Amino acid sequence: MSFINFSSPSIFVTSSDTEIDVAHVLFGILGNTTALFLYLAPTITFRRIIRSKSTEEFSGIPYVMTLLNCLLATWYGLPFVSSNNILLSTVNGTGAVIESIYVMMFIIYAPKKVKAKILLLFTLVLAFFAVIALVSIVALDGHARTLFCGFASSIFSIVMYASPLAVMSLVITTKSVEYMPFSLSLFCFLCGTSWFIFGFLGRDPFVAVPNGFGSILGALQLIVYAIYRNNKGEGDEKIQLLV
Repeated sequence: MSFINFSSPSIFVTSSDTEIDVAHVLFGILGNTTALFLYLAPTITFRRIIRSKSTEEFSGIPYVMTLLNCLLATWYGLPFVSSNNILLSTVNGTGAVIESIYVMMFIIYAPKKVKAKILLLFTLVLAFFAVIALVSIVALDGHARTLFCGFASSIFSIVMYASPLAVMSLVITTKSVEYMPFSLSLFCFLCGTSWFIFGFLGRDPFVAVPNGFGSILGALQLIVYAIYRNNKGEGDEKIQLLV
């Protein structure tokens, strides 16, 4: 959900250019909206976790990886890293706060073995973000800083979208969608698609590529959910702990 605009300004402005600019802004707004819904979608899952006082067989990895993506995208959107991206920082900064709450709740209610793994991953994520931020400030400036942060944000945006792959494998193995919430899959698809179109219209590979991947993966999740939607809960006895 981060972007760098490589397009060169032109002295010739046509009605077609204006229409593309308007569409570009609209899909940016849509991307912000769907990203917020994506961040809020797991509230249903965490209500269940709090009620049962257990993370059951839910995976904590997607929340930790989404947190890293939000932190990197927020950093990239700051004015001293890239220009005209304050909305990017706003939505991803909000996402970072939300995901931090999810991770802490997951750690509280997870079994000891899972708790240790997620806590370690959480610590590594914070350390990695700190290194990226420190290097970009101390060792880089201008265009080099923008490229460095843009690449880092893009790479971990792909990692974020890929993190539910283990859950998809679980669904196919057990033929149950018990631990793959529909809302999370839906907003993964909508968010990825919105930001892919935004990046495509802005001729920005740092948006188009990772979010195109996210759109495809979100669509695959929805297909898998549609295939096994009537089997919710039937595969519990086959499920092994994911994390």
